[in-house]
Amino acid sequence: MSTGTLIAIIVPIVVVLLLIALGVWLVTRRRRHLQERFGPEYERTLETGDSRRAAERELRSREQRHRDLDIRELPAEAKDRYSAEWNGIQERFVDEPSQCVDDADRLVTRLMSDRGYPTEGYEQQLRDLSVEHGSTLEHYRAAHDVGMRNREGRATTEELRGAMVHYRALFQELLGDPRTSPDPTRTSPDPAADTRRRHDAA
Repeated sequence: MSTGTLIAIIVPIVVVLLLIALGVWLVTRRRRHLQERFGPEYERTLETGDSRRAAERELRSREQRHRDLDIRELPAEAKDRYSAEWNGIQERFVDEPSQCVDDADRLVTRLMSDRGYPTEGYEQQLRDLSVEHGSTLEHYRAAHDVGMRNREGRATTEELRGAMVHYRALFQELLGDPRTSPDPTRTSPDPAADTRRRHDAA
């Protein structure tokens, strides 16, 4: 076999192998980008999707929608107002745990809206938040589940306490400001102890 014939055979094979390698590299690069961007939400979407390809297509569509949103930072005075309002809710928790969880949910939703996130539905909120806040979505899901039980009168005080902690995680990340006060709902692991303390102080 002549040298020219060998080159004619080898060159197309090399080109095909290079194209395959480039395709694998691009897929791996896009996948790594999604994993880093969405964090634990990547694996969750993968688990609930029909396939990896479908899950990654869903995550890319979230990125596209997010680019079209007008997400904005809040001015310092707005952050101060939100921090003060959150601290007020926390301070009332011992006396009004159920009401405070409802108030926390409304405050977080209002904060989302002021940041530019649509708030037309819980599932869409999750998808929109997942692009930049995937690490705290499990907090939001846990808080929302307790909030739903709270509206039905089925949440315990400890669950309500946990919901406040979960709401606080997303609230602080959305606010981008750590100036909220330490969480007073965690000063005592025993709700009865809070009641006894108030009676002793009376």
